[in-house]
Amino acid sequence: MPVPFVKKTDLSGKPIIGITMGDPLGIGPEILVKALCENELQALCIPVVIGDQDVLHTALSKFLIPLRIHKIHDPKQGNEDPGYLNLLAVSSLKLNMSMQPSMTSVIGKAMADYIHTGVDLALSGQIDALVTGPITKTGLKMAGSRFHGHTELIAHQTGTRKFAMMLAGKTLKVVLVTIHMPLASVPDSLTQENILDIIHLTCTDLKTRFNIKAPRLAVAGLNPHAGEAGLFGHEEQQIIAPAVKAAQNQGLDIQGPMPPDTVFNYAIKTGCDAVVCMYHDQGLIPFKLIHFKDGVNVTLGLPIIRTSVDHGTAYDIAWKGCADPTSLVEAVKMAVFQARHRTDRNLPHD
Repeated sequence: MPVPFVKKTDLSGKPIIGITMGDPLGIGPEILVKALCENELQALCIPVVIGDQDVLHTALSKFLIPLRIHKIHDPKQGNEDPGYLNLLAVSSLKLNMSMQPSMTSVIGKAMADYIHTGVDLALSGQIDALVTGPITKTGLKMAGSRFHGHTELIAHQTGTRKFAMMLAGKTLKVVLVTIHMPLASVPDSLTQENILDIIHLTCTDLKTRFNIKAPRLAVAGLNPHAGEAGLFGHEEQQIIAPAVKAAQNQGLDIQGPMPPDTVFNYAIKTGCDAVVCMYHDQGLIPFKLIHFKDGVNVTLGLPIIRTSVDHGTAYDIAWKGCADPTSLVEAVKMAVFQARHRTDRNLPHD
């Protein structure tokens, strides 16, 4: 169901950016307090954290971050002065992080509630964009959610039927036709219609949120050598190529299907704006090779702006002080950029 967007920046003109804390047991709280301890993000926006006061207070103390928690009930109450962490508290978990607690349904529900609250705030226009911290699928499942991750959950909550996952960096952007499924299921899941839908979503959001007036896309094939004229598979000839041709006939600047082992080099060398990939690892392996620290996850097709870190909860290093906040910083910056440049406020998404 289309939802109108109402811009709610503060009086100084800075966009209000909601940031969910993510899994309390993972690196989310650490990268959050590290990202906000510098003045860079506060100079660009008013960050409002959606999370848990005790968990964040523990993170501030443990990692010696000199921020004061400013508890609020409305995003417009956010303090834009350096030295404050604006917190909209959704849970009160009372966790003893020194004991390394295990995931429970209560923690999983809190993690899901941060997301639901953030989406509601974005839909109502109380925040200009939502940035999500890392979560675990196990936690969502224990909380009773039927969704595998943020993307599907947020699409459902916003009533969005057609959506796509983009991984974005300064050098490379990739968009996935299929997301979380076994590799063996990918060929049967590809249709001319869903590939064309992803192409349209990508072009639309590049125009309306990335400030790219005439997007240029490349489409990867599924098989080695893009099928080699049917020698290594028929998906290119029967499904992918017709979708690309249909997009070209509609006036889009798009090339493909191209061999998967050369398409990313082509995109980088020619300044192509995004590569449409057939399955998860086809796009994420080259992307993370280049943007392992600074990659950003963006959901295309939503009536709200949603960006996210491009990594997981990293339990192996959680609460040890060595987590890198770069991806979160870049996700906030991208959310700010999209909030300032979006031109689709009156254009409903499916």
